[in-house]
Amino acid sequence: MRRAATETAMQIRAIIPADHAALFALWRRTPGICIRPEDAYEPFCRYLARNPELSLLLEVDGTPIACLLVGHDGRRGYLQHLVVDAPWRGRGLARALLDEALARLAALGVSKSHVFVLRDAPEALDFWQAQQSWSARTDIQVFSTRGAS
Repeated sequence: MRRAATETAMQIRAIIPADHAALFALWRRTPGICIRPEDAYEPFCRYLARNPELSLLLEVDGTPIACLLVGHDGRRGYLQHLVVDAPWRGRGLARALLDEALARLAALGVSKSHVFVLRDAPEALDFWQAQQSWSARTDIQVFSTRGAS
């Protein structure tokens, strides 16, 4: 089928290690995304290997414009770095990635998921607060470590 000159080919697919550089650049230019050592190439590849086919990239004509990192511990899903590049926002792309991620988790028997949103990321907070099936937790406090000290 031939496409019109203004039509774009949009697809969601699993993230692969070769996508790292493009995604890292997308994360860096997105306000509200905090880049940490775990976002470097090697930890990124380990994450993908541990959670095959779960992390998602949305691309237009081969160019990444949105992504969502997805993993699970066998009981709960964990979502990170849901990003839509600024020129593509407001088109339902984040919701499309989220729906696909939850469907892939459900296929593995994982029906409950969590997302950690930085308090100083107002656009992200607005997005998650608008999701009807998601609610902010008030009963827990998150503690983190980078290993033995």
